Amino acid sequence: MDPLEDVLALLETRSHLSTNLLAGGEWAVRFAAPSGVKFNAVRRGRCLLEVDGVEEPLWLSEGDCYLLTRARGFTLRSGPGVVPVEAGPVFAKAEDGVARTGDGDDALLIGGRFSFGARAQELLLDALPPVVHVPAASSQAETVRWALATIDDELRDGRMGSTLVAEQLAVVMLVHVLRLHLAREPRTVSGWLAGLGDPVVAAALASMHEEPAHPWTVAELARRGAVSRSTLAARFKSTVGRGPLEYLTGWRLELASKRLREGSGTVAAIARDVGYGSESALSTAFKRVVGVSPRDYRNASAAG
Repeated sequence: MDPLEDVLALLETRSHLSTNLLAGGEWAVRFAAPSGVKFNAVRRGRCLLEVDGVEEPLWLSEGDCYLLTRARGFTLRSGPGVVPVEAGPVFAKAEDGVARTGDGDDALLIGGRFSFGARAQELLLDALPPVVHVPAASSQAETVRWALATIDDELRDGRMGSTLVAEQLAVVMLVHVLRLHLAREPRTVSGWLAGLGDPVVAAALASMHEEPAHPWTVAELARRGAVSRSTLAARFKSTVGRGPLEYLTGWRLELASKRLREGSGTVAAIARDVGYGSESALSTAFKRVVGVSPRDYRNASAAG
C-alpha cells in the first residue's frame, strides 16, 4: 500500500451523500460548521463560496468541486451582497432528494461529507489548507469529472445499490482530489503529504509503509531514493518536519494504536507485527509518544 492509501484505510474513510441543492435568481444559503470534511460539486451554473476564516471568497464554476477540511461555517451564494437564509429550513423542505432556494434552476450542486475514524485531524486534515479547490478547467481533473457525473447518474436513476455505488465513488473522488491538489498546489500541504511531492522522500515513505515492521536504517532508505544518507535526512526533515526514523516510529505507533482500539491481538503480537521485538519495547515507545502504556490505552478505548 502507498502512504495515501495507508492513511485513508487507517482512518476508515467513509462518504455520506447529502441532498442536492437547486438554486436560481439571486440566492444565498448559510451553512453551519460541518462534521467531518464537507464536499460539494457544481453540476450546473456557478456560485460564490465564502468560508469563515478564509479571507478571499471563491468563485465556483460548472464542474468545480471543493473540500472543506476544517469545521467552519460557510455560505454559498449567487453573488456578493445577497442576504443568506439558513440551510436547515431549506433542506427540511427537500423533495425527491433536492432542496430548492431562490427562483429558478440556474445552479445545481451535489455534495456530502467524508467521515473518518480517530486521528484524522492530525494525520490528514492538518496537512491540508482549509479549502481544497479543484477547478474543472484543470487538465488533470477528468477523472474527478467522471466520478461526479457517475455519482449524479446513480442518484438520479435510483437503480439497485445506487447509494452504495455513489458513496464508494465519492471516496474514489476524494483520492483523486487529493492527488490533483498535491500536483497543483504542493506548497499548500505539509507533513507526509508534502513528502509525497519529493521523489526522494516519497521513495522512503513508500518503503516504510510497504514494510513498517522492517528494521529500516537511514542508509537503507537513502539507497531506495538513490541519494546519500545526509541528503535523505535533510530533505525528509525539511519536507515532512521530522526525521525518517522518527516518522517510522510514529507510523508504527499509529498502526499499533488502531489494533489496540479494535481489541485485535495481544500486545506482544501487535508489538511483533509493527516492528518491535518485544512487548516491553513497544510499551516503552508507546509511553514516550502517547503518554500511557498500550494496555492502559486499550482499556481506555474500550471504556470510551
